[in-house]
Amino acid sequence: MSAPRRRLGLWAALALTALLAVYVVLVAVRAVQLVATGEPVGVVLGIALLVGPLIVVALIAREWMLATDVQRMADVLAADGQLPVDDLPRSPGGRVDRAAARAAFGPYRERVEADPADWRGWYHLAFAYDAAGDRRRARAALRTASSLHRGRPAGTDLP
Repeated sequence: MSAPRRRLGLWAALALTALLAVYVVLVAVRAVQLVATGEPVGVVLGIALLVGPLIVVALIAREWMLATDVQRMADVLAADGQLPVDDLPRSPGGRVDRAAARAAFGPYRERVEADPADWRGWYHLAFAYDAAGDRRRARAALRTASSLHRGRPAGTDLP
């Protein structure tokens, strides 16, 4: 990815995170106000509203940590000349040919099966899943790659 595109993506992510932070603060303020009423219904609703912002903050932090680690992995792979290359055939509208993506998928899966502790294999597998249109498995493979990259043991079962 080019540097200007990467910066644009970063700014967009920062802007969305800032908007979400404003929303979380507003919800948290309203929740505290409800708890402060002292009314049983208000207290219960206020506590319930406080749980939401805490979950949102935890999930956003988790996504930012994954994003920074994915970028670190991409930098390492780029320096080694091993970044995944998207050379799959596309339709005139720009969509990846699903049949070609599935056909190209095999070597990446075999690499992970041969060495499930190699984060590079999981990283490449994630992009193969993504090209094949399976975003859920792509994300799971990226999380596994990230865990292995940080030196943590990961559930290395294929998603």
